Amino acid sequence: MYSIFVTINVKPEHMEAFAKATLVEAQGTVRGEPGCFQFHMLKDPNKPSRFYFFEIFQDEAAYQVHRETENFKTWRHTVNHMMEGSPERIEMETVFPSDGGLHKQKPGLLNW
Repeated sequence: MYSIFVTINVKPEHMEAFAKATLVEAQGTVRGEPGCFQFHMLKDPNKPSRFYFFEIFQDEAAYQVHRETENFKTWRHTVNHMMEGSPERIEMETVFPSDGGLHKQKPGLLNW
């Protein structure tokens, strides 16, 4: 599995629109991409304009496919002007849950 942790600072006046656009993108990613197993959108309680994404993909190739989808491109075009600076991304390897566990969880994530 291939995981990323992304930090995005959003201009305060765009926080609500950013969250709405990202929710659409996150749901579309989990529903429409077999290689995406989890997509978490989190907000910093001490700095509400800072968002964090935690995403798990089958492998780096699935992540690259994700970046080429219309869903991702539409999101990026929509929110690009809402960001303060560039997103910061950290790449990681998933240790737990296991690959098998993530495969078993995938069907249940579609109805969140």
